[in-house]
Amino acid sequence: MRKSFIFIMFSLLALTLILVQSGPIMAAGELEAIKAKGVIRIAVFSDKPPFGFVDENGENQGYDVYLAHRIAKDLLGSPDKVEFILVEAASRVEVLLADKADIVLANFTLTEERAKSVDFATPYMKVALGVASPNSAPITDVAQLAGKVLIVNKGTTADSYFTQNHPEVELLKFDQNTEAFNALRDGRGVGLSHDNTLLFAWVRENPGFTTGIDLLGSLDSIAPAVKKGNTELLEWLNNEILTLTKENFFIDDYNATLLPVYGDTVDPTTVLYTAEELAK
Repeated sequence: MRKSFIFIMFSLLALTLILVQSGPIMAAGELEAIKAKGVIRIAVFSDKPPFGFVDENGENQGYDVYLAHRIAKDLLGSPDKVEFILVEAASRVEVLLADKADIVLANFTLTEERAKSVDFATPYMKVALGVASPNSAPITDVAQLAGKVLIVNKGTTADSYFTQNHPEVELLKFDQNTEAFNALRDGRGVGLSHDNTLLFAWVRENPGFTTGIDLLGSLDSIAPAVKKGNTELLEWLNNEILTLTKENFFIDDYNATLLPVYGDTVDPTTVLYTAEELAK
């Protein structure tokens, strides 16, 4: 009996040592693990044109999708070696924590609070909040929202900004972008707050609405995110974003996916980083 007990204890100790030693090795080999699978899992939106959406043919399209294909090409040799994981705003952190995606590119604004849960790479786009409202009753100042209903998406920077800074505003929250914008069309709120880069595109395609507030709060950054501690993939992404910026890839991405929607209403230098800005 005693010999059996000792054997079991030694076996458990040996197993513990193996697990402790293999943990860092597995983490350090994350890139090799992705290459071995032959596909990289990238989380994007399915209902946020022109950044991430599914077209009438069931294909993923948009600014973030264009970038995802390039990442797959540079890491795995083919732009098609990407598996798109469709997410909503509130689930972007969760898909990384649950190992359901390797990278999140779902128009993810870098914030201090989010950085406690995930690791952000070098940013690739600038963004601020805006407020869209009907032309018949434009919201041009936050003061107009006091005691009124404002539509936001759960888990977005708009949600956290108004919750923290404007408790006098009643928030009507939705999981999906489609639900939120339908609520605005139906008049269930006096306005809708979201990333200004999204609103610029939406009001252009939806006559009768305007971005009465086009710059609210601070100027923030949109960046790829990975699971916390995944330093190898993070470093690779940092180098990739800087390299792509230097070769004007993001200008090509903008021209292919955003310019057809924005037209001449948006100056691309206001939303795209230069290599010099990233080097600061």
